[in-house]
Amino acid sequence: MSEHISPQRDTFVRDRLLPHEQWPVILPLPHVPMDGPLNCCAYFLDRHLHEGQRERPALFSEDRGWSYEKLADRVGRIANVMIDRHGIVPGNRVLIRIANSPEAVAVWLAIQRIGAVAVTTMSLLRAAELRTIIEIAKPSLCICEEALASELEDAIATCKFTPALITCGKESGELFDAMQQVSPDCPLCPTLADDISIIGFTSGTTGKPKATVHFHRDMLAICETVARHMLSPTPEDVFIGTAPLAFTFGLGGLLTFPLYYGAASVLHGRYAPAEFAEAIARYRATICFTVPTYYQQMMRLDLSGKLASLRLAVSSGEALPLSVREAWQAASGLSLTEVLGSTEMLHAFAGATGKNVRPGFIGPAIPGYQIAVLDESGNRCAPGEIGRFAVRGPTGCRYMDDPRQSSYVQYGWNLTGDACAMSEDGYVAYHTRYDDMIISAGYNISGLEVENVLLDHPDVAECAVVGEADSDRGQIVAAYVVSKTGVAADAALARALQDHVKAIIAPYKYPRRVVFVEKLPRNESGKIQRFRLREDERSQRT
Repeated sequence: MSEHISPQRDTFVRDRLLPHEQWPVILPLPHVPMDGPLNCCAYFLDRHLHEGQRERPALFSEDRGWSYEKLADRVGRIANVMIDRHGIVPGNRVLIRIANSPEAVAVWLAIQRIGAVAVTTMSLLRAAELRTIIEIAKPSLCICEEALASELEDAIATCKFTPALITCGKESGELFDAMQQVSPDCPLCPTLADDISIIGFTSGTTGKPKATVHFHRDMLAICETVARHMLSPTPEDVFIGTAPLAFTFGLGGLLTFPLYYGAASVLHGRYAPAEFAEAIARYRATICFTVPTYYQQMMRLDLSGKLASLRLAVSSGEALPLSVREAWQAASGLSLTEVLGSTEMLHAFAGATGKNVRPGFIGPAIPGYQIAVLDESGNRCAPGEIGRFAVRGPTGCRYMDDPRQSSYVQYGWNLTGDACAMSEDGYVAYHTRYDDMIISAGYNISGLEVENVLLDHPDVAECAVVGEADSDRGQIVAAYVVSKTGVAADAALARALQDHVKAIIAPYKYPRRVVFVEKLPRNESGKIQRFRLREDERSQRT
C-alpha cells in the first residue's frame, strides 16, 4: 500500500475504471516512476525553467512565438483562473475545445498543473457529438475558443449535466481578461504517478467513441519510448504536424514530445497540404507528423526546397501505401517513418525509422513494448500467418465504464483490432482493421492489399476498400474510388480497375463493385471512416 495519498479528491473517473483484473499487463520503464509523486507538467515545463532555458522557444503560431518563460506565465495564470474563478479541484474534468494553438497547449498544461483531468475535443465536432462527450466525462468546466462556441453552447443547453463555460481567443476572450487579474505563480499539485491526467476519446472510425483514461506517468512513458527511440529529439528540433491535440497522435507529436525534450512546436488550427509544406519551410521544421493522405496530397505539389529542413517525417493514423512511401522518398530524400499506435495505448508501440525501414512492414516493437500476433485462443500465430495484433508495455487500455474493455484486453494483452502478420524476426506487417477483413466465398481478403494495387493505377487519386454483404458470397470486395482530375469516372474505368487488380494479385480479390465518389469520408485527423462507407451501402439496400 502506497504511503502517498492522491490529491484528486474528485474520484469520478477513478470510480468508473473497471477492476484491475480487467486491465492489461503494464511493463515498467527505467526512468518513469510507477508510483509516488509525479506531475507531468513539471517535466514539460518547470524543469526547463530550473535548467536555465527560460528564453528557449517553445511554441510558434503564425506571427507569434512563445518562450518557455512566456508559456509558464500563461499556464500559471490559467491555472489560477480555474481555481479562483471556477473552483476547480484536483480530479475535476475540464473540457478543451480549442484548435491547435499556443492557447490550447497552455490550457492543457494548466489542467495538469492543478491536478485536474483534461478532456480534449476536436474542433469539427457538432453539438450531438459534444453532448455525448459531456454526458460521459461530466466536466466541471469547458474552455472554448470563441469561434467554436456555438456548437458547444447548443450541446450544453440540451444536457442534464451543465458545466460552466468560459471562452478564449488569441489574446482575447473571457479567459484572457480573467488572466490579467491573477498571479502567474501557481504551485504544482502533488499528483501521483497513477493519478488521472486525461480522458482521450477514440476518433470514432469504427462507430461510437470510447473514453480512454491515461495517467500522469503515461505521459512520460510515451516520451521515453516513442520519442526517445524513434525520434531522438534535441532542444534544437522544431516539431510540426496536422493532427489535432484532441488526438493522442497529435498530443504526443505536438505537445508532450517537444516539450519533454525542451524543443519547439508549431501550432496551427488546420492546414491544407500546400499550407503544411509552406509551414515546414517557414519554421524550418525538423520533425513532421501527419497521415498518409497528407503525404500523398503533398506529392502533387511543387515542393522545391520546402522540405530541406526536415530530418524525420512520421506517418501514422492509417496504413501507408507503398506508392506514397516511394514518392515521398523521391521528393524529399527521406524514408518515411511509419508507426502503429492507438488511443487506448496513448501513442505508438511499433515502427521503424532510417535504415531499419523494411518495405511491406511497419516495423518491430518500439523498445519498452512487446508485440505478438495471436489466434482466437490467445496462442501466437506462426510467422506470416494473419491474426489479431497484440501489444503490452508501459501504457495500456483503461476504458471508463465501458464493457468493451473485455474485448480490447485479453490474456493480459491489448488487442488493438488490427489484423497483422509477423516475420520471424519480429517485424509486423499490417493488413487491415480486424473488423475490415473481408471474407468472400471462404477467402480472407485484406482490403489494404487491394487498395495498394488500385493506388498503383495511373487514374486513381484515392480509394478505400470494404466488404459488403452478398447473398451468394457472404461478402464481396467493394472499392470506393476518387479518380484523378480530368479522368472520366465511368463503367470503362471501373472495368479497367478490376482488370488491373486481377493482373497484379489473385483474381478472387478483385473489387466486384466499384463506386466512384468525389471524396472519401474522413475524421479530423484524416483517417478514412470505412464504417461510413458500409453504412451508406446498407442504407441504399434497405
